[in-house]
Amino acid sequence: MRRRFAVASFSLAVVLGCGTLPAAASAPADTSPSAPAVEALAAPDVDVTKVRAHLSELSAIAGRNGGNRRSTTQGYRDSVAYVKGKLQAAGYTVTEQACTSGCTSGAGPNLIAEWPRGDANNVYLFGAHLDGVSAGPGMNDNGSGSAALLENALTLAQQNPAMRNRVRFAWWTDEEQGLNGSKFYVRSLSSTQRSQIRAYYNFDMVASTNGGYFINRITTSAAAPMKAYWDSLGLRPEENTEGAGRSDDYPFQQAGIPTSGYAMGASARKTTAQAAKWGGTAGSAYDPCYHRSCDTLTNVNTTGLNHAADGIAHTLWQQAVS
Repeated sequence: MRRRFAVASFSLAVVLGCGTLPAAASAPADTSPSAPAVEALAAPDVDVTKVRAHLSELSAIAGRNGGNRRSTTQGYRDSVAYVKGKLQAAGYTVTEQACTSGCTSGAGPNLIAEWPRGDANNVYLFGAHLDGVSAGPGMNDNGSGSAALLENALTLAQQNPAMRNRVRFAWWTDEEQGLNGSKFYVRSLSSTQRSQIRAYYNFDMVASTNGGYFINRITTSAAAPMKAYWDSLGLRPEENTEGAGRSDDYPFQQAGIPTSGYAMGASARKTTAQAAKWGGTAGSAYDPCYHRSCDTLTNVNTTGLNHAADGIAHTLWQQAVS
């Protein structure tokens, strides 16, 4: 997650780097938040050991490339190659979208993967930034969101359920330098393509060691399936106030696209009430290694990572699976 900064305005780009959306493949969907419970029950249990295996690969990539995965480095480009290879082998249509304006000079591409099933006029987009800061390998920020998203994509491919809506996944570049990759993607969408995205879900830092359970725009209809899942676990999630305007959901929100997402917190400090509810240490940062060299594999809350990965699956199944 990037630090807060003043948001600059940009002009619209002309075309989406990953191409135009294909024609509709099925009937229009019921996109209401009160979808039948049977859909949620059908969602698979995403294996957190496999999520952690992806984190281990990202850690090894950082280790081979100066200890980080900043958007302008070989560490980032190797991270893209790892994720892309997994997705292509699973049957996804995968595109590297070069960020040709607004990104840091030398930044690598966005990675966009579409599951070629379901109604292309009703798209649910799930995203996480793949880049990190230069200080460390970025395992919580944001290896955690990237790995949880990747294993959800692979689980969807393995299950191969009938789809009523389209699912798209994105791994963003240059988030740490100002949300630049996701801004470019949103600017590149035509008005028709924007209207086809029913909701964007963002996952940024979902394994904070002293974390809480936070949901972006928790009272909205887009957030309803995410909240329902965490409520079912007795987690009593709260609004992600710390992350408001600071991650890749913000460009979509500014474009009028419904947004939500999971987070477990960054440098803000856990309150006494939150420690009583969730455990952990009151008065300490949700992630004591935020943007530091100690954001390694030891800086990962596996329980929180598991709850996030399964909540993503629940949301995906409820919004898009037939």
